[in-house]
Amino acid sequence: MHRRHFIAVSFVFGAGRLLAQAPATEPKKPAELAMTWHDPQGWGIEGRAWEDQQRQRWYDRLPAAAEAKVTKAVWGLSRHSAGMAVRFRTDSPVIRVKYKLRLKKLAMPHMPATGASGVDLYAKDPAAKWRWVAVSKPDSQEISATLVDKIPAMAREWMMYLPLFNEVESLEIGVEEGASFEGLAPRKENLIVFYGTSITHGACASRPGMTHVALLGRRLDVPTLNLGFSGNGRMDAAVGEFLCQLDPAVFVIDCLPNMSPQEVTGKTIPLVKQLRAARPATPILLVESRRNTDSWINPGLQGLHTAKHGALKAEFEKLKAEGVTGLFYLPGNDLLGDDADAATDGSHPSDLGFFRQADAFEPVLKQILERP
Repeated sequence: MHRRHFIAVSFVFGAGRLLAQAPATEPKKPAELAMTWHDPQGWGIEGRAWEDQQRQRWYDRLPAAAEAKVTKAVWGLSRHSAGMAVRFRTDSPVIRVKYKLRLKKLAMPHMPATGASGVDLYAKDPAAKWRWVAVSKPDSQEISATLVDKIPAMAREWMMYLPLFNEVESLEIGVEEGASFEGLAPRKENLIVFYGTSITHGACASRPGMTHVALLGRRLDVPTLNLGFSGNGRMDAAVGEFLCQLDPAVFVIDCLPNMSPQEVTGKTIPLVKQLRAARPATPILLVESRRNTDSWINPGLQGLHTAKHGALKAEFEKLKAEGVTGLFYLPGNDLLGDDADAATDGSHPSDLGFFRQADAFEPVLKQILERP
């Protein structure tokens, strides 16, 4: 081998051995940010009524006494945290969440985990308008997520909606250590109570903040109580008993999707009179069923909706003729629009459908809330 070539090769291999023998330097890990954690049980949560009654679990929607009175299905569904919303104020540039879910089923075939089991975060902008910020993406029953990171450190009001179709065991909100934090007590004035079906419950919103119940709460800037029970909103007297214990600004009765025309005829007047006996002056809004978005091509389905609407309108007119006051009525034909594009499966609204429902509800509820 040529001497100059031999020296060059030896140098390369020698350098390689020296590099291989050099001690490895571990890359520095960023220091873990110190956080302070806050449990909403310390200040309360909107969408949770009957505060003076015992609960089996803190995030149940109905009190423990309801188990022996409502149907087994309603009781089980009442343990979902649908409609609950935590309000707080902080100047933290980082917001994290830790929560545990009881149900292993995080999503449904027609509804993502973000809606069924996620938490959904909104903040008020400088104009005091609620705007979306972040949603968790659950992939297990124990979730730890950074929702906000490295935003300007200024005081803001926040609202975090809880899962629509899962049961919350525990939840904590984390902010950067040293940041200000104030848990905001649930508002009581102008409470709107929604009693209804899976649509009220939240199927099939992509996020908890996208149901019409949540949208209306933000638009009107009022607290809401979501008493939607998937497949089981049927104007039950047992549920009515617990409604009568509340003192809201308005009751919204939106049960027709789960009822036959005969049930509508048999149950509307008894429920209204039950509520009237307990709350003589509280407005009651009766809502017709939305028309399935595929009913335009299905005469049987179209006829069923027409029959339900006719049954509810007839009972409404009877109540007015009897002198029952404070009743309001919302037709259902346009709740999902007229283009057949606003439902996930023909029955349950997509986000577009919920937006359209909120558009239909909003002027009626505004009229009710602004009454002298």
